[in-house]
Amino acid sequence: MVTEGQNITITVKNVKNNTGQVMVALHTADTWMKGQGLQNINSKIENNQVSITFKNVTPGTYAIMVLHDENTNNRMDFDNGMPTENYGMSNNPMSYGPPQFSESKFEINTEDLEFNIRF
Repeated sequence: MVTEGQNITITVKNVKNNTGQVMVALHTADTWMKGQGLQNINSKIENNQVSITFKNVTPGTYAIMVLHDENTNNRMDFDNGMPTENYGMSNNPMSYGPPQFSESKFEINTEDLEFNIRF
């Protein structure tokens, strides 16, 4: 019998404008800050917000990274090592330096989850 996983819905309500796209990636500790996530969704921005759902996520430990890709080049842009585009993570940690998986991780088991992520 095939068992489907859970759904994780991510909402971002404070996108600074409707330019470009919002990129949302679901990561494990193995993929965090190393490129593409296990699931990746690019979303159009409407009324300065986006909402997407990752479907059929198997139980485990994950983290979510969100990027406002204003120039639609499918990557985060930097100036002198600092990000020039807004980003956020699950749990909305307020930390300095590179995003840490340990601050953003969460468990998914048998319940669907919802996250409001702030830029």
